[in-house]
Amino acid sequence: MPWCVRKCPYCDFNSHAVPDGQLSLQLEQQYLEALLADFKTQLAWVQSRPIHSVFIGGGTPSLISAQGYAWLFAALQQLSPFSPDCEITLEANPGTLEHEPFAGYLQAGINRLSIGVQSFDTEHLQRLGRIHSQDDAKHAIQLAREAGFRRVNVDLMHGLAQQTTEQALLDLKLAVEHGATHISWYQLTIEPNTVFFRTQPTLPPDEVLEQIQLEGEAYLIAQGFEQYEVSAWRKERPSAHNLNYWQFGDYLAIGAGAHGKVTLADGVYRFQKTRQPKDYLAKVPAEHVQFRRIAAEELPFEFMMNALRLNAGVAAEFYPSRTGLPLSSLSTQLAKLRQQQLFCTDPQRLACTPQGHSFLNTVLQAFL
Repeated sequence: MPWCVRKCPYCDFNSHAVPDGQLSLQLEQQYLEALLADFKTQLAWVQSRPIHSVFIGGGTPSLISAQGYAWLFAALQQLSPFSPDCEITLEANPGTLEHEPFAGYLQAGINRLSIGVQSFDTEHLQRLGRIHSQDDAKHAIQLAREAGFRRVNVDLMHGLAQQTTEQALLDLKLAVEHGATHISWYQLTIEPNTVFFRTQPTLPPDEVLEQIQLEGEAYLIAQGFEQYEVSAWRKERPSAHNLNYWQFGDYLAIGAGAHGKVTLADGVYRFQKTRQPKDYLAKVPAEHVQFRRIAAEELPFEFMMNALRLNAGVAAEFYPSRTGLPLSSLSTQLAKLRQQQLFCTDPQRLACTPQGHSFLNTVLQAFL
């Protein structure tokens, strides 16, 4: 869902300010019908597999009505079955003008929310270009839980301009105290093609960033959260959709700027959709652009770049089954990494040691 009320200065996602700050019902229905047409072009790739997760990202997906999502899910399931426990996640912003009551989304079939809080600090929110307040953020989490959502992720950034360790920890504390069951906690990075890349805000020095990381991790562990991926902490089930990415699974892509990955008889392919909403809607169904086969020599790095983000790694059998390459082709690299105590010695798993996670970029270099 590519529209937002306003583009944030740090954002490099495919998001576009919605005309007049509100999505018309006519444009909403036109876009939903385009999504359905897009899905039909990818049905052959489903290969009789049920859809086990749906992630609705943006942009601000909560600009779309609950009724619109109910219509879309019903139409999609006429074409391809969803598994009985299908995880359906909606990204939502805390701004109260951007979404209907959360109960409507739950009734439509959405069973997991990901709320883009980023920070509870008023000054940091203003610098990030966010349009919600601290109270909006607290209220959104509470409303989600009161509406009946048992799975509520809160997105938080740390390492913000002029942020202290105390402020970063307070953000975590407020998320936990107000009912988050899953926290995505990641450091702000300055990406090209963003306002921040041009203005270059002054970020905390490395020693403060390290202190934030260490104290934040200790706090989350003390609160009963388990880290299962570089930036993901949980008190409930892991995100099934994100696990599929990290385990190098297949995923379809519908919507402007969406990315997909599919395994066909002759190899693994990545593709994306036209980014601009007006271009996406101008040609329905939209074409698959940059549809390309991942070269065999690129697959080891592509696989490990995802799998090794997970603390527990993945089953060793995933490598041959999801790349089509024999695990024996990595024997030299794995032996060297194990000798350096950067890789676990269990032959049934592909995973870093704790030390390996601390030097993940070094580990990944071995597979280039």
